[in-house]
Amino acid sequence: MGDPVGSRGVVSRRRGVEKIVVVLSGGVDSATLLYDLHHRGHPLKCLSFDYGQRHRREIESARKLAESVECAHVAVDLTSLAPLLAHNSLSGRNCEIPEGHYAEESMKQTVVPNRNMIMLSIAIGWAIDLEFDAVAYGAHGGDHAIYPDCRPAFADAMSTVAGLCDWRSIALRRPFIDLDKGQIVRRGYELGVPFELTWTCYNGRQRHCGKCGACHERKEAFATQGLCDPVPYEEEAVEG
Repeated sequence: MGDPVGSRGVVSRRRGVEKIVVVLSGGVDSATLLYDLHHRGHPLKCLSFDYGQRHRREIESARKLAESVECAHVAVDLTSLAPLLAHNSLSGRNCEIPEGHYAEESMKQTVVPNRNMIMLSIAIGWAIDLEFDAVAYGAHGGDHAIYPDCRPAFADAMSTVAGLCDWRSIALRRPFIDLDKGQIVRRGYELGVPFELTWTCYNGRQRHCGKCGACHERKEAFATQGLCDPVPYEEEAVEG
């Protein structure tokens, strides 16, 4: 089995085992991260967030994924923050989810201000309280252009903060930061990730819309690897 995780990855079995809090959104990237860490033998706890996002059904996906590897899962209610972070199409209600690829200017509407810092801060605090060693999240190479808080510079700075915020240093692991989504899908396929349990679409409807940036990226990732995406899309229902 191939292993693309590089120097920003986690400690292997040979070098010792870290106890890790996994930020689990319920999507492809974090699902693969969960299975990768579980495969490596790390004691894990999973953390998800309800920040008023339209696609909050991803939290149920996260719960099922955690359950599939018998990992404890906690969902944090941050919905009281939604009015403070309302000028975006994910947690706001005044604009529609834009269609098209992430590269398009309109996709900046999906940026929730400082989301990763808020979530990582809570995850780091929980790791400290649990006396765990690290926090891991699934930021990857394809996120950089649109999302400032997914870029390596942000991750490096946040890693420094995690090491300074308490008497006990917490490591911040982002093993996919140099990978694209296709590579992550391939890794997940090799690990047996149940991709049918994952949720990606920014529209929280019964099926993936197939048109938003998240859906476009997901479909392309599976296509580049020659793999079938097991989740149903709205366009398939229309064609059927």
